[in-house]
Amino acid sequence: MKKFSSYLFALILSCLCAEVMAQNKPAFDGPSWKPPYQLELEGWGIERFPIPIDFAPSLTYTGVEDIRFTKGWSDHKSPEYWSYAFLWLLDNGPGQTAAIIQNNLNAYYDGLVGRNVTKRNIPKALVIKTQTKLQAIKTEGGDLRTFLGTIRMLDYMAQKPMVLNARIHVKKCPGSTQTIVFYQLSPKPLNQPVWTKLNALWSRFKCGA
Repeated sequence: MKKFSSYLFALILSCLCAEVMAQNKPAFDGPSWKPPYQLELEGWGIERFPIPIDFAPSLTYTGVEDIRFTKGWSDHKSPEYWSYAFLWLLDNGPGQTAAIIQNNLNAYYDGLVGRNVTKRNIPKALVIKTQTKLQAIKTEGGDLRTFLGTIRMLDYMAQKPMVLNARIHVKKCPGSTQTIVFYQLSPKPLNQPVWTKLNALWSRFKCGA
């Protein structure tokens, strides 16, 4: 009986310690976070968030989201409107197929739009389900897989439907177990100048701090 009581006490103590450690874990600090790669900073708006993503709880990954915004991203008069890129550094995302990425993006953008409905007073009648369609294309240099497609969604800034063109790269850095998924996005066709900027951002990507 004493042996069981000692075991039970140790188990409770272990759980309490784990809870305290979780509560004391420092909050993620995007500006000071040091990525294990190099992704151009100058000339881009930057935001970084921890994964899991608060507005897309169905995505069960862990890691970091690293975003680069064009200067005209939020200006509806700019040829760079809604043109940006983001990188997911995933601890647990090895199987990135077209179907999985489609589901991920549907959940991501449905959540992103949903978070803006109340804040921007968007009528619920305008909200549409995100529809992502991707296909594998010839793998680009250094990629494990490369995809091309479209994302049909609600532009919550203009409050009207929009189609984003998407080019997506899946990559792993040598010696790392983490998976990198890099998303390039714009409503502009792929032959427009903004894509030169988006493509250069990825072509200059380097593994290593």
